[in-house]
Amino acid sequence: MDKVTGRLTVYFEEPFWIGVFERISEGKLSVCKVTFGAEPKDYEVYDFVLKNYYRLRFSPAVVTDVKEAARNPKRVQREVRKQVQNTGIGTKSQQALKLQQEQLKTERKTVSRERRETGKQRRFELKQQKRKEKHRGR
Repeated sequence: MDKVTGRLTVYFEEPFWIGVFERISEGKLSVCKVTFGAEPKDYEVYDFVLKNYYRLRFSPAVVTDVKEAARNPKRVQREVRKQVQNTGIGTKSQQALKLQQEQLKTERKTVSRERRETGKQRRFELKQQKRKEKHRGR
């Protein structure tokens, strides 16, 4: 399966804002230029891409060399370590126990969060009640 990458660059070219769409597919680059007019907001650009991308008329494809982004070796090593851990070293029963432990952990977190929120709400209500009692003229 071939990798298709796309890039949109928006810049100001007197007197309009221009958008350049670049699409690299099968090692070939095609480009399309769009004039926005006034400076487009992020959401306007996003909306334009969603609605009009398939109507864009790209240039004929030109052969280009695709550069792989340089990856930090430490990051690669970290990702490999995570993948090895996720494959589940151990027996099926150990994996099931680990899954159960994680589920219990999330349940505990939600219960403790709810308990903490109710305690906070109770303290707030007590504080409000005390404030009201102070203002009754006693």
